[in-house]
Amino acid sequence: MLYRLLKLLALALATLASLPAAAAAIVDAAGAKAAIARGAIVWDVRATPLYRKGHIPGAASIGDAGAVLRNAVTEDFIETAQIEKILGNAGIDPAREIIVYADRGSPFAYFGRLAMMYFGGSKVSVFHDGIEGWQEAGNPVETADAPRAPIALKLTPRPELIASTEDVVTRAKRGDVQIVDARTAGEYLGNDVRAIRGGHIPGAVNIPYEQNWKDPETNAKLSRRQVPDNKGAGLAATDELKKLYAKLDPTKETVVYCQSGVRAAETAAVLETLGFGKVKVYDSSWLGYAARLDAPVERETFFNVGAMNGRMASMQRKIEDLERMIGELHSSHSTTKAATCPAGKTC
Repeated sequence: MLYRLLKLLALALATLASLPAAAAAIVDAAGAKAAIARGAIVWDVRATPLYRKGHIPGAASIGDAGAVLRNAVTEDFIETAQIEKILGNAGIDPAREIIVYADRGSPFAYFGRLAMMYFGGSKVSVFHDGIEGWQEAGNPVETADAPRAPIALKLTPRPELIASTEDVVTRAKRGDVQIVDARTAGEYLGNDVRAIRGGHIPGAVNIPYEQNWKDPETNAKLSRRQVPDNKGAGLAATDELKKLYAKLDPTKETVVYCQSGVRAAETAAVLETLGFGKVKVYDSSWLGYAARLDAPVERETFFNVGAMNGRMASMQRKIEDLERMIGELHSSHSTTKAATCPAGKTC
């Protein structure tokens, strides 16, 4: 009997040893490559033109995941039945090990991870350095589509993994949860209003998601052509990240929000890697919270519809003036060309 028990124990230990470790929230190029070797699905969440410009060999695609899987108005997930068809047709099974990527530092890769976990995934990692990191590591890319065999999916959402508006409103009033606002300082202070109201959830700590990067100003520098690439969007060192979130308690429940849950998903994954055990993304985020007019807001401002209409009307007039100028220049050019063209010739 003892021999049999020992044999069964040895078999169980061998089985456990053969299983892959729990998926890390964030992996590097080596981690992504190892997962691919294990048979993991690779999901490129970028828009189709970028995917076809160059992607990790064999990567699946549904196009711009942030647009395809969400309602364009509310920015919440579309109906589960639709998502089952979209992911099923692309051969993306949340039950499998999955590596999600986009461009380096893109929060939409993290949105993809959140979506996979919400619909049942448990082995989902983000390759933070994305397509740029893959190529810099000397790995090949391909441009041809890499369709996977379609599968039939039956997905069951796990609402317990995300925070709802009702829950956040209640908890914010009680003040018994730590809240991280991953938006810009302008949004947090109510100066940049992107919903019916501006401001922030009372007690929320503002740490913009770009602060997780080696250089938080990378996107701004790229737009001003001050840097040649997006290497600054690489993940900051662990010690730096620990300092960034040092005032938060890793043992306490933490809710992260932004405008619609995308940027928050990146910060939530970073917190997981730092050992925060109770992290939830507030998926509806500021769009959902601001629309609840009974929800308390600090630095509250309201969206000025009249001012927006005025700016749009001014912009429309400028467009019309520009179109008229282009038309006049084209007409003038055609007249001059006709006048200088030698008789009998086509100019």
